[in-house]
Amino acid sequence: MKTQTESLVERIWARDASVWTESDEAQWLGWLDEPARMHERLTALEGLDERYTDVVLLGMGGSSLAPEVLRRTFGVEGLHVLDTTHPQAIRALDQQLDRTNVLFIAASKSGSTLETRSHLDYFRQGGGTFAAITDPGSELEELARGSDFRAVFPGEPTIGGRYSALSPFGMIPAALVGIDAGALLDRAEAMAAACRGEDSPGLELGLRFGEGWKEGQDKICIDATEGGFGLWAEQLIAESTGKGGKGLIPAPGESPDGPDRQRGEVRIDEDPYELGAEFFRWEFATAVAGAVLGINPFDQPNVQEAKNRTKSVLESGQSVSLANDSSVEALLSQARAGDYVCIQAFIDPAREGELEPLIARARETGCVVTHGLGPRYLHSTGQLHKGGPNTGLFLQVVDETGEELPIPGQPFGFGQLLRAQAAGDYVSLKERGRRVARVRLEDL
Repeated sequence: MKTQTESLVERIWARDASVWTESDEAQWLGWLDEPARMHERLTALEGLDERYTDVVLLGMGGSSLAPEVLRRTFGVEGLHVLDTTHPQAIRALDQQLDRTNVLFIAASKSGSTLETRSHLDYFRQGGGTFAAITDPGSELEELARGSDFRAVFPGEPTIGGRYSALSPFGMIPAALVGIDAGALLDRAEAMAAACRGEDSPGLELGLRFGEGWKEGQDKICIDATEGGFGLWAEQLIAESTGKGGKGLIPAPGESPDGPDRQRGEVRIDEDPYELGAEFFRWEFATAVAGAVLGINPFDQPNVQEAKNRTKSVLESGQSVSLANDSSVEALLSQARAGDYVCIQAFIDPAREGELEPLIARARETGCVVTHGLGPRYLHSTGQLHKGGPNTGLFLQVVDETGEELPIPGQPFGFGQLLRAQAAGDYVSLKERGRRVARVRLEDL
């Protein structure tokens, strides 16, 4: 007779939606087979066999975080991942590029992601070579096929963004900059086979996460790695489990020592190609943890809130002023056992290091501290912030965006967009009764 855990593995591979909430989960399990399927899709690169000096990936969330981790893990200088709307960051990247030998890849499953389409419109006005990664039938596919795009790579519609690391969204950018995507997929296929067996590594990790959550250990302290694996894993965990007032709180680089914490072990060691196996192991583990929590790990019911707020701010046509609201001390004084502090920084990514003293101050509360750049985190951990447990202390940090950078075809520029995104998310958190404060980086 099969044990309950053995049965769980079989049911996941059989696409049994009753593992979770028996809604639409079976439609989103394409990631189980993607490593094998993606091997065949690599042949699509034969038309792009020349190597570009630079490859610029325009994407957000699931379309950008795996490429960013791959870039860092393999130390690829010629791959640039743009997932900020900060004018100074966009200008800085543009100024260092030689348009005659750069490939811009617009990556968006829906094809309508506001940030990505804005980036694309901006860079197309200056010329260059373009490609797209998007799901079939999207607006972006239509644009790409009707324009001067060098190639269009179709995504897999049965895979959600945060489970797409081993799909074209992760593997195409990797292959284009000389990373052996086939080797990554080999490791992923081996892990997929292991996750079918009695000693499934993904099952073991997922059950540990889920059972720990039952015991109040809801903070997953992901091992720090040079490649920043936690950047990708935190979206996977937060967006998958943070809903219905429940959720695992990913905390990359935080100490696992504490009654509300558990370790998120990353097995990469000395071989960067083990990243392929880890992508799959953590995907499987998150699906298992979702079963333990009793939620649908493949939807994101609260992500649209901040987007709607941003849209409302932009449509008003009013200039957005991001003034200080409360203070760091007032917010941190509200910390209770089991809380976490979340620093949400709508700043130039080049200034991220300036947050370190603030992070250190937040750790003095004894709480786990997480931090992310806006608008990146809106596509990553934003679901958890609004749909998860009300245990977060949210500190928004903003800076001066500098001279406005126009977006072709829009009545607003990137600076206005960034401020609208910050203002929209802040209001959304307040409306949900979250504890929030806003400070200017220059005032810290």
